[in-house]
Amino acid sequence: MAKLEIEVKFTIPVAEIPAEHRAEAERKARQAFVLELLRQGDISGGKAAQLLGVDRWQLSELMFAHGISPFDDTQTTEELEGEVADCLRDLQRSH
Repeated sequence: MAKLEIEVKFTIPVAEIPAEHRAEAERKARQAFVLELLRQGDISGGKAAQLLGVDRWQLSELMFAHGISPFDDTQTTEELEGEVADCLRDLQRSH
């Protein structure tokens, strides 16, 4: 898949605000954008964590706070059972 860079810009007419407030608002806007891409399945959890500069545990907390399931809701029971069987086989081979 080709890499794509997205630049998001918008203008909001506001009175002068403290730099720390602006920085926090920008951080939260970036977080919301990345989490929505994750929710839609456009990026992986690993990529979301990387873009947000957080570890997987912190990403899990953010996902929970924003109502994003860590599980693939489109996966069938049979597909999940197949993945579990593959993992069990891999574990048995490594021991």
